[in-house]
This record gives sequence, C-alpha cells and structure tokens, in this order.
Amino acid sequence: MAMHMGRGGSGRLMDGYQKPEVKTPISRSTLIRVVKLFRPYRKKVVGVLAILVVVAALGIVNPVMLKLIIDQGILEHKTRMLLIFVGIMVITPVISTGLGVWQTYLNAVVGQRMMQDLRVALYSHLQSLPLRFFTGTRTGEIQSRLTNDVGGVDSVITNTATSIVSNLTRTAATLTGMAVLSWQLTLISIVMMPVFLLVTTRVGEVRRKVSADTQATLADLSAIAEETLSVSGVLLSKVFGREKVTHKRYVDETGRLTNLMIRQQMVGRWFFGFISTFFSILPAAVYLVAALVLHAGRSGGVSVGTLVAFTTFQSQLFFPIGQLLNVQVELQGALALFDRIFQYLDEKVEIQDRPGAVSVPAQRIRGEVAFRDVTFRYEPNTPTPAVDRVSFKADPGQLVALVGHSGAGKSTLTYLAARLYDVDEGRVTLDGRDLRDLTQETIRDSIAVVTQETFLFHGTLRENLLVGKAGASDEELQAAARAASIHDRIMELPDGYDTLSGERGYRLSGGEKQRVALARAILKDPKVLILDEATSALDTHSEREVQTALEGLMRGRTTIAIAHRLSTILAADQILMMDHGRIIERGSHAELLAQEGAYAKLYFDQFAGERVAAAG
Repeated sequence: MAMHMGRGGSGRLMDGYQKPEVKTPISRSTLIRVVKLFRPYRKKVVGVLAILVVVAALGIVNPVMLKLIIDQGILEHKTRMLLIFVGIMVITPVISTGLGVWQTYLNAVVGQRMMQDLRVALYSHLQSLPLRFFTGTRTGEIQSRLTNDVGGVDSVITNTATSIVSNLTRTAATLTGMAVLSWQLTLISIVMMPVFLLVTTRVGEVRRKVSADTQATLADLSAIAEETLSVSGVLLSKVFGREKVTHKRYVDETGRLTNLMIRQQMVGRWFFGFISTFFSILPAAVYLVAALVLHAGRSGGVSVGTLVAFTTFQSQLFFPIGQLLNVQVELQGALALFDRIFQYLDEKVEIQDRPGAVSVPAQRIRGEVAFRDVTFRYEPNTPTPAVDRVSFKADPGQLVALVGHSGAGKSTLTYLAARLYDVDEGRVTLDGRDLRDLTQETIRDSIAVVTQETFLFHGTLRENLLVGKAGASDEELQAAARAASIHDRIMELPDGYDTLSGERGYRLSGGEKQRVALARAILKDPKVLILDEATSALDTHSEREVQTALEGLMRGRTTIAIAHRLSTILAADQILMMDHGRIIERGSHAELLAQEGAYAKLYFDQFAGERVAAAG
C-alpha cells in the first residue's frame, strides 16, 4: 500500500490528517449556527414562545389574588369578592397546566426533529468526506461524535432553549409584579443579582472545559472498545496475550471519565447551595425591613396582604433565577459538544462534482482509463510524491498489472482511478474525459473494486452480494457466485444465501470472503475492474478457478490489477513496474524478462523462493 503512515508526533496521523483539537472559547458563530437549527421549525417555535409568555403572565395572577384575598376578602370581610378571588386562584393553575402540556408537545416535536436533522446532516457529511479523513480518524471516535456528542446536545435542543425563554419570561413577570407591589422591597431583593451573574459566568467556563474533556474521554473509550472488542481486536489480544494490557488501558480511561463526571457534577454545586440559602433567608430580611422601615399598614407603607404577596413572589423568583443560572452553566457545557459536532461538519469535502459535471449512462462507457502525467501527494508539503509523473493507458479488454515492492504507489494509482482522491497535477481520464468532469455517480457505476482486505457487512450473504446490484434476481446471484467459484460453498451453509456472514465476514474463511467479493463485483458487471491482490487469500485450486472466472469477466473490460504473486499476471497485456511512485519499467511479461531489469529480478527472486519452498 502506498498510503503513508504518520511520521512522528502523537497528533499526526495517516495521510497527514491532523486530529481536530477541542476548542474551549465560546464563539459567536457557534451560537448563531445553533440558533439556525431552529429555522425550519420557526412557526412551532413562535407557538412555544407565545405559550411561555402567557404562562409567565398567569404566574402573576395568584400572588395578586392572595393580596386581594387577605386585604379585601379576609380583613374587610367581603365574602363575595373572596369567592371570586379564590375561584380565579383555582382556575389559573388549571389553564397553566393545560398550556404547559401543549407547550411540552410542541417543544418535543421541534427538539426531536432538530436532533434528527443534526444526526442526518452529520452522517451525510461524513459519507462525503475524503478517504484521508477516515484513514486518519479512529472509527470509535467517529461513532462517539454521532452518538455521545449528538446525544449530549439532545437536552439542550429539547429543554434548555425552552427553559431559557420560560425562566426569563417568568423572572420578568415576577419582578414586574414585585415592583408594582413595592419598588423599595424589590430593590432590596435584587441588589445581589450582579454578583451572582459574575460568579456564574466563571462557573460556566469551568463547566464547559470539564464537559469538553468528558466528551473527549468518552470518544477515547468508544475507540478503545471498538478496537479491542471487534473480532480482529479480540483475536489480536488473545494471540499476543494482551488482555491485561487492554484491560488496564480501558480501566485507566474509565477512571479518568469517572473523575471528570464527578467534577462535572460538583462544579458550581456550592455556588448553587449558596444561592438556595440566600433566597431562603431573603423573606426574613424583607419582613424585617418592612416592619422597621416601611411600617406595614401605615400611610406610605405596605399592607399585610401586600407583604404576603410580595414574599410569595420572592419564592416564585428563586426557581426561575436558579434555573437560569443552572441553564447558563449547562449551556456552556453543551456548546462544547456543538463545537465538536461543527468541527466534523466543517471538514472540507474534497471530492465533489464540478458545476456542469457530465452524467454518462453506464452502457455508454467503454472503459478506457488513462493517466496523463499524474502527480499526487497525500500531504501537500511532502517532498516525495506518492505518485510522480505517471502516464499510461489501459484500453477496454486489456489487463494492466501493477507490480513493485510495498509503498511503490500501486494502491494509490487505483485510488486515483476510482477518484477516491483528486490528482495534484496531470489528469486521470475515463473514455477521454477527465474524471473531475464526470459525476461521481457515473464513476461509481462504471467501476468495481475488489480489495485485498475484503469487507462484508454483518448481514446475509444475499445482502452482501446485492451491494453489487440492488434488486438482482436469484438466478443472477447464483450465476455470479458460480463465476467466482463460491456457489457450491454457499449451498453447503445452513441457510444457503440467507446465511449470516458474521461481523466483517468472520464466519467465512479468507478465501471464501474474497470469492464473495469477486461475485459481488461480477454481479455489478462493471466497465472497469480494479483488483487489489484479489486472489491473495486463495489456495492454489481456488485461485485457478477464480482466475478462469476472471478471464471471462475481464473480456471487454478494462482491468487494473495489483499483484505481488507474479504468477497471476503473466498474461497481462501491460505490466507496470513501479518504484517510489514512478513507473520504471513497462511491457509484457516476456518483454520485461528480456530487459533483465527490476521486474526480471523480482520475478526470478519470487520463483526461486517458490521452488525452494516447494522442495522443502
């Protein structure tokens, strides 16, 4: 493989992809992007806001009714007014409850639809990212962004936004009611608010940093679990006796997560305890001031009913302010999750259709592939390119074989031929058209790739084969399987074509998986076939059978094959000997042997080794 591994440094990964760092400061752009998530549901959002305003206004009614009940109904013995005021106090919470249920429904609809939009947008964007992103990012970390991070902002979207508006309106309504009753007592009640806000801002910053560290640790845990609990990971651990090492690694990360979760719970807890205590003793201060300074009941003072109503407002004020302070802290932490999600959404989509890209039906593609002075680097500033000024042409029906030592650039050429990467210089053409001038759908429909490392989904063999051609009939499936010499083996399995392949196909041998992959490619019936050591896991008998099947498949098609076993490409129309990204020799097998160069040396070294092994 010509894919370059990291050249040192813990943050440097494959293909030069730099792992994103988690940002801590809140940016205005993040807030704007979060607000834009609500745009498709603005009518429902307006409905929620209207209900919240009405409910907040209704919250003023009962304390005012309490004042009137005491001052008029009880102290002035107005029985009729007493009944009216009590009736209003009964009806008001019933109306508020009904409106609250409606608001909860609208809020849930908006929140869950937005979560769906966010998940789909992130997943769709990830699918469009270049191959270099996935070679440089752990699968577990990607899964963590889709599950832990998106799940983490669920409460923000569904609850926090509504909570902010609800508590702001309730606080404003309550303060208005308090000011109408007594502006002097209101001033005493709110004099400490600026101090609370300053302290809360600092607490929010700490909480946000802890939240970012927590999500990063969750991503590491997901990656560890994905790596070590997959079939390959478990097999590796058992074979090399690394169970204790991987267990310790997981325990250490879990311990770090536990400490972070505890810290996240405790950040600001003492502060909120102080607020709770303050609001609990504040009514006593109000009673004292009212008694000593305002002289309740005297001219210019406040009545008993007013004093009771005012302290009722005070008790109502604590909850929304406490919620607002808590929401502010939670919002700080949630914005860290939004930053992580937006980091992925901001990843550049390198491979995309140009404006005016041409769509060509598959039946009109002949399959002529040409590289014209192509140069490509995985990292922009790498002095040595992975592919260096390569030119060749493969005509329909031809087999072009790529040979050379590991790292010579063979696989990179196949990635460029399938437009998994775009060239830096030169161009790759299909039937004379630059791949960048064709739609990606045209390229994908015209090309089939069988890789050295076969991947099968955890589904039935039928489902895995249908990846090659959705809606194929049983006859077509069986014909493709026979051509790949896998039909008889499939029929020996308990459920035939409906047998589960297992995680990554581990219920099948390596050779069986590769033959399923070949059948999948045969079913697609492509114009261009790319084989990356497609028969490397086959025994001699199976290899001969598959080679016979491939000969039939390759007729009329362009085939580009990577081969380390030269016996598989002796009949190739053109063999390209590669070294350090360049074609150093080209020709047929006989022509290259006659040159007595690098290919001849590789051939004789390989076959001499095979003769020694056979003799042993």
